[in-house]
Parts: sequence; C-alpha cells; structure tokens
Amino acid sequence: MTNSNILQIRKIIFENFNEIDLRFNNDEIYELLKKNEIFDQSQTIDDLESDFKKIENDGLLRCIAQNFTTQWFKIFNDVEKITCNSCNTEIYLGKEEPRICPNSDCNSNL
Repeated sequence: MTNSNILQIRKIIFENFNEIDLRFNNDEIYELLKKNEIFDQSQTIDDLESDFKKIENDGLLRCIAQNFTTQWFKIFNDVEKITCNSCNTEIYLGKEEPRICPNSDCNSNL
C-alpha cells in the first residue's frame, strides 16, 4: 500500500508552505487534504499523527510548538518537486533530505 497521505502532505507543503520562515500547522494541512478527492474523508486529524511524525523524522520539517493535537511546523529547507524515474511519481523533498523516493512502494535512490 502506498503512503498516499505522506505524498499528499508533502505536496501541500510544497504548494502552500514552501518558505523556511513560514510557520504552519497540521490543522491547516488537514483542511487542505480534505479538499482532495483522493484523501479518505473518514480520516481525522488524529489519524494523521504518524504521517506527520514520519515526515518530521525524514527531515522535511520540524515541530516548533504543540497545543494538544495542533502541531506547528517549519520546514528546514526549500522543498523541490522531483519526478522519480523508477515509479514516475511526482515527489517533494527538502533540499537536504536524502535522495530516496518517499513512495513506500518504490523507495528508489534518486
């Protein structure tokens, strides 16, 4: 199963929050996810906690504050759009992240 939430969250960050001084939160991303027909509408913000943690552990963003379930983030570096040659998926990586496809069905070196 592909990690579609993670890929969608990365795209949202690229399109809406791709500035290192800009702070944003998981609620804002969740609202944008809900506008996407690919997103499983039965999921709650709490269901995405592990996805945000994975993206944080991968080095794309860092948590700068938390208030109950709301987490505030900043990205470490500008995010780049790259097409993976192996799976042909558009992916979004921070400039300093390892060059590995975040699509769990692929995980190819870029």
